[in-house]
This record gives sequence, structure tokens and C-alpha cells, in this order.
Amino acid sequence: MGLLDALLGNATELTPDKLQKELEPFLLADERVERAYKVIRDGFVFTNKRLILIDKQGVTGSKVEYQSIPYRSIIRFAKESAGTFDLDAELKIWLTGSAEPIVKKFNKSANINEVYFVLSQHILG
Repeated sequence: MGLLDALLGNATELTPDKLQKELEPFLLADERVERAYKVIRDGFVFTNKRLILIDKQGVTGSKVEYQSIPYRSIIRFAKESAGTFDLDAELKIWLTGSAEPIVKKFNKSANINEVYFVLSQHILG
């Protein structure tokens, strides 16, 4: 399931313990990874304090951008589901002081709903 899911763009859940160790240099002493998802090479990490977007770039993925978004900075978010002829779904996140949203694309078969639900829990809960 893993390789096929990755090729199709499916969001797969990662174990928080693994990401906790990988992100240890960036995390605060009292911060813990609660949920994490991977879409191909990119990732969404939900901690008890923020959302971390991981963007692996280049052919080898050796260049990595970690974008840290405190939950209090998210003013709204939206999910646009894939239509009949459109193969991609999009997650859009608007931040305080920014007119344009952060946009992350998901393959039609990806489970964007899981990521949207967890985001909803942290922002609205």
C-alpha cells in the first residue's frame, strides 16, 4: 500500500514518535507531535502548538523547507474537493497579514478529509 499510495498522492498517516525525533531540533521542550501525514514527499505535522508544513524539493528531496504556522495565525481554511474532470483537490490556509492562501494540492484519491479534520480540531476545538 505504501508505494502505491505515495505514487497516487494519498495522504498516509505517519507515527508521531518517528517525526518527534526528526523534528527534535525545531521543537520546543514542551512541544509534541500529535498527528502527521505524508503526501508523496511533502508532509503536514500537527503539534500541540503549531502546524509544520514540510516541503521536500528537488529530485533527491535533500533540500527541505519547514514552514512553521502557529495555530493562532490561521484565520480561515478551505478544502476544494476534486470534481468529475478535475483530478486534484486543494487545501487552502489563510494566515493573518497575508492576502494569498497557502495552497497544497492533493491527488483525487488522496484523503484530504483527514488532514482537514485534524486542522479543524486544532483551529476550532
